Amino acid sequence: MRTAAIERYTKETQIRARLRIEGRGRYNITTGVRFLDHMLELFTRHGGFDLGLQARGDLDVDQHHTVEDVGIVLGQCFRKALGDRKGINRAGYFVLPMDETLAVVAVDLGGRPALVYRDLVRVRLVGDLQAELVEDFFSGFVNHAGANLHARVLYGRSNHHKIEAIFKCFARAMKYACSTDRRLRNLLPSTKGLL
Repeated sequence: MRTAAIERYTKETQIRARLRIEGRGRYNITTGVRFLDHMLELFTRHGGFDLGLQARGDLDVDQHHTVEDVGIVLGQCFRKALGDRKGINRAGYFVLPMDETLAVVAVDLGGRPALVYRDLVRVRLVGDLQAELVEDFFSGFVNHAGANLHARVLYGRSNHHKIEAIFKCFARAMKYACSTDRRLRNLLPSTKGLL
């Protein structure tokens, strides 16, 4: 089983996380930002991962440190759990309709961080989450997972649906990218011989 446990303690946040890639969609998540909890819960369920994550942050200052650091820790969990990355599919994408909204996410776990993010959200809050921080979450993730991630909402009306569609696409793209191909189990998914 590919698993990881990460603890990150700073003056701004204290985060503990445990990830199992070959999970059953089970979660125990508390960040202090309920909409972020909801997004991580559905990420876990739709990806088929198991995730326990407890975060305490300086929410009296702002949500930024908590949201970004949760992305960092999630990225570190995947990086550690994937190990040498031999045999993984490495890349994955998913297109998801959520009622009136359509989103697409593509991910490459090739070791180089890059993020392109367009969610079309034009409000300050979605639930209790500062909407602009979703991009910071993904930035933290890609920089610490060693991943390229492109996330885009093509169209939609509901801001809740826009963000939720991105997280569901993210889950399904990661599920495929992390999955293994038995025929290539001893090979790195790269002609360079290095990820």
